[in-house]
Amino acid sequence: MHEVRDPELPGRLLTIERDALIPLLRARPEEDFALATAACPGWTVRDVLAHCSAALIRVVEWRFEKGVFSPESNDRDIAERADWTNARVVDELERGMTEAGPVIAEAGGVLDPVALGEWVHAGDVREVFGEPGVYAGDGLPYALALLARVTREKGHLPLHADLDDVDEPLRLGSVPGERPPARYIGGSATLVRLYAGRPLAGERYELVGAGEGELNIFG
Repeated sequence: MHEVRDPELPGRLLTIERDALIPLLRARPEEDFALATAACPGWTVRDVLAHCSAALIRVVEWRFEKGVFSPESNDRDIAERADWTNARVVDELERGMTEAGPVIAEAGGVLDPVALGEWVHAGDVREVFGEPGVYAGDGLPYALALLARVTREKGHLPLHADLDDVDEPLRLGSVPGERPPARYIGGSATLVRLYAGRPLAGERYELVGAGEGELNIFG
């Protein structure tokens, strides 16, 4: 049975994340924007934010030239903002997180992963800062719902997740055929790390029937 898409879900996730992330960024000292990120090797916090703001403005302005969102395109977007102040990058990010939701809603689902990626990158930044709520927080229920839908739309391998911090199990993916669903037991934030290809050092979980690399939807 095909699940009906909630077109407002990506926008809600972006709005919740905007209201949490933007004040945090505006309160950080300038030197924090130059910190290296473990989740995105070679990128600083500022690079991650510049990438995020550029991606959302592309959505808002509907600019999708050939090769958009490729590593080369991402590097160009970051380079184009090299002379900007950190405050200007944050201002653009706030605009994107505010205005992209309705555009994503109208796109029919093809841009839904952008909202999920933005939320994951916010977790990347929180991890650098040592903040709580890395790949969690108020947006987590919306992110999990979006993750489940995106994995189904992508025809990702089936997985049944029993989450320590969520009452109901989560079913992800929908690859047809005879492969039985993989099983995951652990926390929601760790599940996000697996699907986003983020560092797992020190994370406790059980995964049966699939390799870690098979779950990554961004790699």
